[in-house]
Amino acid sequence: MGEAVLAHVAKQRGIDMVVDSAGTAGYHVSEEPDERTVATCRKHNVPINHEARQVTAEDFRTFTHILASDESNLRNLERMKPSDATAEVRLFGSYVDGKQIADPYYGGIGGFEQCFKQCVTYSNAFLDEVVGKGTRTTAASL
Repeated sequence: MGEAVLAHVAKQRGIDMVVDSAGTAGYHVSEEPDERTVATCRKHNVPINHEARQVTAEDFRTFTHILASDESNLRNLERMKPSDATAEVRLFGSYVDGKQIADPYYGGIGGFEQCFKQCVTYSNAFLDEVVGKGTRTTAASL
């Protein structure tokens, strides 16, 4: 959801950037997004089309920013980060309130709506900060 929302918000704002998402673990590699994620994005007219992949060492050199959805993924990313990394690694919520994105997986559709709202808020805050720095590329690991 984070990838789809960030890409959509950037496009709405006329910002040209590459957005990709990847997990810190390989649990869902090659799978499509959860059907509730897809339904929530479609409800809000946000295109979503992604196949899960795992973060690679190259991501830390290819992208300017890697955004973690929660503290656990942030710690995993910091451990995975190669010594020659150029990407800034931060919690997605650090651009607003420092909160983690609530994982909606084990709850109802309301959790996916909450997650969507957080992604919109965090995407706008992220773009507000990085666009002023001339950033044109980003990766979201959510």
